[in-house]
Order: sequence, then structure tokens, then C-alpha cells
Amino acid sequence: MTPISLVGPTPADHESSSRLEVLLREAGLYETSDELAAREDVLRDLQAIVDRWVKRVTAQRGFPDGMAEQATALLIPFGSYRLGVHGRGSDIDALVVGPSYIDRDHDFFAVLGGVLAGTEAVTELQPVPRAHVPVIKMRFRGVQVDLLYAGLCLPVVPRDLDLRDRSVFRGMDLASARSLNGVRVADELLRLVPDAGAFRTTLRCIKHWAKARGVYSNVMGFLGGVGWAILVARVCQLYPNASPSMLVPRFFKIFAQWKWPNPVLLRDIEHDDGGELALRLPVWDPRRNPRDKSHLMPVITPAYPCMNSCYNVSHATLRTITEQLQIGNGICQQEILKSGPGGAGGWDALFQPFQFFKAYKSYLKVAVKVAGGEADLREWKGWVESRLRQLVSRVEMATAGMLLCHPNPKAYTAKPHDLHCTSSFFVGLSKPQQQQQQPQVPFDLRATTEGFKQEVYTYEFWRPGMELEVSHTRRKDLPSYVLDQILPPGHLKRKRAAESSSSPPLSSASGDVKKVAAAGGTGSAPERKRQCCPSSNILPSASVQGVV
Repeated sequence: MTPISLVGPTPADHESSSRLEVLLREAGLYETSDELAAREDVLRDLQAIVDRWVKRVTAQRGFPDGMAEQATALLIPFGSYRLGVHGRGSDIDALVVGPSYIDRDHDFFAVLGGVLAGTEAVTELQPVPRAHVPVIKMRFRGVQVDLLYAGLCLPVVPRDLDLRDRSVFRGMDLASARSLNGVRVADELLRLVPDAGAFRTTLRCIKHWAKARGVYSNVMGFLGGVGWAILVARVCQLYPNASPSMLVPRFFKIFAQWKWPNPVLLRDIEHDDGGELALRLPVWDPRRNPRDKSHLMPVITPAYPCMNSCYNVSHATLRTITEQLQIGNGICQQEILKSGPGGAGGWDALFQPFQFFKAYKSYLKVAVKVAGGEADLREWKGWVESRLRQLVSRVEMATAGMLLCHPNPKAYTAKPHDLHCTSSFFVGLSKPQQQQQQPQVPFDLRATTEGFKQEVYTYEFWRPGMELEVSHTRRKDLPSYVLDQILPPGHLKRKRAAESSSSPPLSSASGDVKKVAAAGGTGSAPERKRQCCPSSNILPSASVQGVV
């Protein structure tokens, strides 16, 4: 693909890149040597656990002792760690590649999951077998690890396995193919960028910006690490000799005006060759696959089978992403490029956090509650979070686009009380710009939110005590545990002492809708779940009228 410019950096550009890297280091986006060594120890010890597990399963299958002794499974990191852009507190994405006789549901999730549960170094273990990409989540010596599994159609996994060879997909199920693609995509990204060092620094910068501005969350319908990495890699291809301080402004300029759904590609899409060697894995192609035509933000992975890394993006989240890219472009043009030679200043302005609770007057509060402690909260919250995209789409459809939604990826958790735990997500509500001056319009969202709750309560592993509330709340009525996390220390005490409860805790914002009705109280579980816990409070309660 032809570059736009081959111009390289000036001394001032190098200086600006150095200033940017210093800022990123100060923000904790680089690990110390000790932290890196600890992460390597985690991977080494996990590999040892996986080795013992696969030998145990092989022996239980009745294979000869010699085969059991030689049995292996590979543990391969991918994601930010493999790309070399992980920082302090980053998780580790790792893939277990096992032989054909290993069963994912029983051997990986049940047997290996049981081994991990009994390992002293492991905490917060959470298997998610029914996810789009099945995963075991856990903390290993304090490091968050997401463990995936791919089974080869081979009785023995070679130590020198070449994952670049498409033949590894032979006979593989779709879940394994998705899992394996994480490693292949990371390797292909590094192969396709002209300068890996410039790519890494630029990607660290863009990920830092995306998290600060609330647009980093694949599960919530924004972009995850792979999506942002592909976008950065494309800009690196277009400006192969540019330094990070040159690439960042060009990133925002290009994608602030990108005409979606035109796809972002790093290379031509690779299809099956046909014939006997065809693997027949699904490849993103709207000409052949009608479902792909509905994708709003196609950012295509460069390794076979090519997929849209941003398939979760909705109209609401695309609107938010575009708005934030345009704001970032404005800061780059006015604060960075005009701040002196090479844009030496202005980087701080780019990373200012988005003030979500100053942007709107009204919100939908999605409160996740459990009666079983923090482990149950983690599980139930993860499921609700994965469904929040549906609530956003339902609300915008029910109001014919007259009520716009902005989901916040961050969850706000209250302190546990007698094993009762609560965590809340918030969705900002507003009217389209052209509707701002029109008369107040009431919206009744009771049926919409009730339908969402019914869908959430279909969770396969639901248990009594797992509850969900969806209600409308004003900015001035935000829960104290939210205010404790977004306001300066001591603010609430000063506010109570001054008895100024009549004033909103945050500065006002204009342009919000005037009236909305949302369902309140706990949601309704399916009938079979009502019967198993008739005394619980998950039955429908009276709806609450809210005013925006």
C-alpha cells in the first residue's frame, strides 16, 4: 500500500518524541526491570502448571507412559505483551496450545481450572466458557492473566510449532481459531509496520489517550487493544519514516475524518484458495457475508482468517469515538503542532480525562448487586457489562434517535457490606443537537429497560442473590460511592457540613433532554428462576419516574 509521505523527522520532532516518551513513562506506561522479571516469572510458572496438566490428562486417557511423559502444551503470550507495549498493571493475554485429545470444556475449564483454583498464587479465578472467545480469567501473583485455549488436530504439539503456517488451522474448531488468531495478529502487525519502535511509542500514546477519554473497551462497544493497534499500524504504513510526535497528530487527522464504514486494512484480505486445501474459516467480506454489511466500523485483522476487530461498535459508540477523535485532532492542531518547534508542548492537554459526569445532567444507572461476595460480583458484573451494548441500542431505537446514549466503560463499586456487593455502570443521556431547543418530550423507557433485564437474567449460571436494577438518576443524585471516586477528597464532608444539598455536585451542562421515564427497582428473572427463589427481591417492582 502506497505511503502518503516519506518525510522523516527533524531534530525538533525527535525532541518532541522524547518529551512524549518521558510523559508516558511518568504515567506508568513502562515497566521497570523488576516488574518485567516478575511478569516473566508468572509466564514460566504458568507454563510449568500447564505442562503438568497436559501430562496428567494424557495419562488419564490411557496413552502409554512414554507418550504421557513427552506430552506438551505451549503457553504463548499475545496482545500488548507480545507487541511490547505493556505497562505497569497491564494484564497478560496467553494462549495454551494443546493436542487433539484435550477437550476444552472438561480438560481446560474443569480440570485445569480446578488445578488453578487450588494454586496458592491464583486469586480471582473466573472461567468464562461461553464467551465469544472462551477464557479463564485470574490473577497470578497479582498479575491479571487471561488464558485462552486452542486445540491442534495433532496428537503431539511440537515445541517449534510455526503459528504463521495456515495449516495449524486444519481441523480446528471456530473457538480455537479465534483464540489462535490473537498470536498471529500480533506477529503480523509487527511484520507489517515499517518501524516497530515508532509504532510501539505511538500505540502507547493512543491507548493512553483512549483510556483517558473513555473509548477503550471492546466489550462495551468501543475499541480494544487490537483495534487501536491496527489503526496505529495503518498510520505507520502511510508515514513510514515519521517519528511518534509526527505520527500522533496524523493519526487523529486521518481518523477524525475517516468515512466509515470504509474498512481499515493493513494488507489485502486473504481468502481460501479453494479446493481440497480450503480451510473454510469465516473471513470478513461484506460481498459474500450479508452480516458483515451491518458492521459500522470495520478494522480488519491482518492475519488469516481476517476478522473485524471492532464488530461490537454500535451507532452510539461510533458517534462517541468520532467525537473524541475530532477533539483529539483539534488539540493536536492547536496545542501540539502550534506549541513551538516540533510540538514540544501540548501533550498534557491531549491526555486530559473526559469528565463524564460533567458532560450530562441525566443518566441511566445500571446497578449490579450480589449477595455472595466479591467473587460473585465479579462474575455477575462481567456478564452485565457484556450485555450493556444491548441496552444502549434498545434505548436509541425505542426513542427513534431522539435520546442519545453515551456508555461509560468504567464501573463504580461500593464497599462490600455483609457480603452484599454493588457496582454500577452509567449511560449518559442527551438529545441530538438539532433537538436541543425543541419542547420537552417525555420518554417512557420502562418496557425497554424491562426487556433488557429479562435478557440479562437468562444468564446460564444465574444464582439467587444476583440482581440488577436499571433506573434514571440525575447528576445531583449520584450515589456517594460514585462521588467518592470522582470528586476531590473531603468534598462530601464539606458539602454535608455546609448543608448545600440543593446544589448539584458538579458543574452544569447544557443540551440534555427534559423528561425520561425509566424502570427502577430490581429486574424480573425468568419464571423458572422466580420459582427457585420466591423470597428474593428480583420480582418486578413499581417503576420510578425520572426527570431529565
